[in-house]
Parts: sequence; C-alpha cells; structure tokens
Amino acid sequence: MNIYPNQIIEVLRNVRYPGTGKDIVSMGMLADDIRIEGQKVSFSIIFDKQRDPFEKSLVKAAETAILTFVGQDVDIKGNITVQHKVAAPVKTEEILPQVKNIIAVFSGKGGVGKSTVAANLAISLAALGYKTGLLDADIYGPSQPKMFGVENEHPTGVEINGKTLINPLEKYGVKMLSIGFFTDSKNALVWRGAMASNAVKQLITEGNWGELDYFIIDLPPGTGDIQLTLVQTLGLTGAIVVTTPQQVALADAIRGINMFRNEKINVPILGLVENMAWFTPAELPDKRYYIFGKEGGKLLAQTENIPLLAQIPLVQSICENSDTGQPSACNSQSISGMVFLELAKKIIDGKKT
Repeated sequence: MNIYPNQIIEVLRNVRYPGTGKDIVSMGMLADDIRIEGQKVSFSIIFDKQRDPFEKSLVKAAETAILTFVGQDVDIKGNITVQHKVAAPVKTEEILPQVKNIIAVFSGKGGVGKSTVAANLAISLAALGYKTGLLDADIYGPSQPKMFGVENEHPTGVEINGKTLINPLEKYGVKMLSIGFFTDSKNALVWRGAMASNAVKQLITEGNWGELDYFIIDLPPGTGDIQLTLVQTLGLTGAIVVTTPQQVALADAIRGINMFRNEKINVPILGLVENMAWFTPAELPDKRYYIFGKEGGKLLAQTENIPLLAQIPLVQSICENSDTGQPSACNSQSISGMVFLELAKKIIDGKKT
C-alpha cells in the first residue's frame, strides 16, 4: 500500500478543533513536515499556545483518523509531534533604540538580595562613567524606591513627538522607574499575570530613558508571566543570576538558569552572584562564618559552566545602607562598595570580549 502526503492532508481534514467546527488543516495547524517512510507516517501539529487543553485529544484524533481512513497497518502512533507558535520577539532597537545593553538581574526565589545587587550594580556602572538606567520590574515587591531614598517622590510626564512619556527619577547617576511610584505601598498589589506584565511593558516603552549604555532590569523572583514576557519581548544582552549558598536557593536558581537557556528564550547567562556568602563580624574581621552553607553558589557556577561574578559577604552595612536610601556602591572606597565596583567591571569586561 502506497501512502501519499496529499492523502494524509485530506484525511486530517476530518480532525476538528473542539468548539470551532474547523478542521486542523484549514486552521493552519498542520505543519509542512509530513514524512512517509514505507508504512511509517510522521508530521507535526502546531498549537497557538503552550499547554493547549486539547493537545492530547487532537493528537489522538489525528492518529485515529489515519488508522481509520488510510489503514490499520500505518505506523502513526507516537510519530505526531506537537509544536507551539512563539510570538516573534520585538527587536530591542524598536523598543529602546538608544539602549546598548539590557541586563536582567534574576533570582529563583525571594530574599536572596537580588534587588540589592541590581541597585548597587547600576550605581557602580554609573560611577564608572556609563549612562545607566534601572527598571524595578519586581511588581509585587518593588523595593528600589526605598533603596534609592525616593519613596515619596513621583515621576513627571513629558511630551515628546506628540506622545506623553514618563521621566525616570535620577539619583546617584542612575535613571530609575518602579511600579512602586504608582501604587500604594501599604496595600498588596492584586493583579493577574497579564495585567502585571502590561504594566511592566508600559514602564519600558513609555519611559523617557534616552541614551543608555546599560539598562538593568530587576526582575521578580521566579519564572512566571512577567519574566517570560520580558525575556521574549526584549532582546536581552544577558542575565545575572543571584543566589545564596543555601540549597533551597540553589535549586530555584537552577530552574532560572534553565529558563534562560531554553531554546525559545536563549538568553546568555553573564554569570552568577553568590550573595550572603559568609558573615564576618566587625570585631573579628579575619573570621568567616558560613551561615547559609559554604560556596554553594561557586559550586553551582562550576557545575553549570557559567562565570562566578562575585561572592558578596553578609555585611550589616549593606542592609543598613539600602534601608536608608544610600546603597553601599555610593561609597566605592568601602569594602562592600569595592565588591560591587568589581562586579560592574566584570560585566563591562565581559561585554567587551
């Protein structure tokens, strides 16, 4: 029995997508990859979105149609591949035409100091003479206004080419916007994923960012809608993963690394920052106490073959400076300030190579 591609196509016109009355061929769901090798038939069905509720039932229906109308001897089971349409990323130059590098600062879980690293990195880049912007995209826990000491300030609007844009606040040489400027800090923000993602995109596209050498994005922790929206919409230069040496944090960091490495996202990992690497009391400057475990982040960087950008100690002044709106990087001569300055230099050197 000879089998032909057109025969397969005509048979699949009997397979309809539930609720529409339309067949998968007319809907454009049949990929142009039909292969016939003797009695073995294989092809792909394309769905608009991930985790379509009818994936399994449609694949089963397609198998049944082939076996019923072509022949029971056809080798079809297990040979139908599921594909998903992926929205084409909007080119970075279209959204932020004057921004050279966009770097996401990410953590798999909250409480590891991601926002602290993002703030101090941005300030250090500015201190080194680079035009720097910082977007606080941590929509459910915006902390950059407090870290920069601008909680009570509000961005103003400016009209440019007939369009009203938001002027970022500027402090320590960094242009900064946060959803925290537009919400009540005392109340929880109860937004669904799509609404939150749109709010973040609005801060990007309607911010008057101007020319920037580095645009740092403080992502929310985890791998949810906002993270996926940003990494698939913006042409990220790369991502920095922040973790503590604690095993729970490391496990979440691995998931984040895998998200960026996913072939549909494919964002380079610039490196890993191990925060709270050890604790050194002020009265015992030569002592190191590994409160959250020893060198877990360093080992993870080696295992995943990514650069270890910094091991930042648990220093009381880092927390205190953030709480008072004067991040440690403001004083580049302090021990903690020098750590963040070195981190910034590594990012700069990494982009030169």
